[in-house]
Amino acid sequence: MKKELRVKKNKEFQEAFQKGKSFANRQFVVYSLKKEDQEDFRIGLSVSKKIGNAVTRNQIKRYIRQAIFELSDQIVPGNDYVIIARKPAADMDFFEVKKSLTHVFKVGKVFKRR
Repeated sequence: MKKELRVKKNKEFQEAFQKGKSFANRQFVVYSLKKEDQEDFRIGLSVSKKIGNAVTRNQIKRYIRQAIFELSDQIVPGNDYVIIARKPAADMDFFEVKKSLTHVFKVGKVFKRR
């Protein structure tokens, strides 16, 4: 994922938490914050130490990044999305992660209308 497509600064995460809308399922919580001056969407990932060791956390992040990459043509641009993984995400394979993220994005109306 390119650097300009990532939410990196703590201030940006906090802004998404406080001003953004949240939607969730058992595996993920997603905060969405509209950014008027931005043409692409940006993604921020948060995987807590409670979920597992570094290997597990990095694997979850890789799965999420790949799922976002595959779904990127459907995601509405101009928003910041902060994705927080919950405990059940540690036991999922890539296809389950993608399916779960797709479900959360449908709940939050993140996908473009057809």
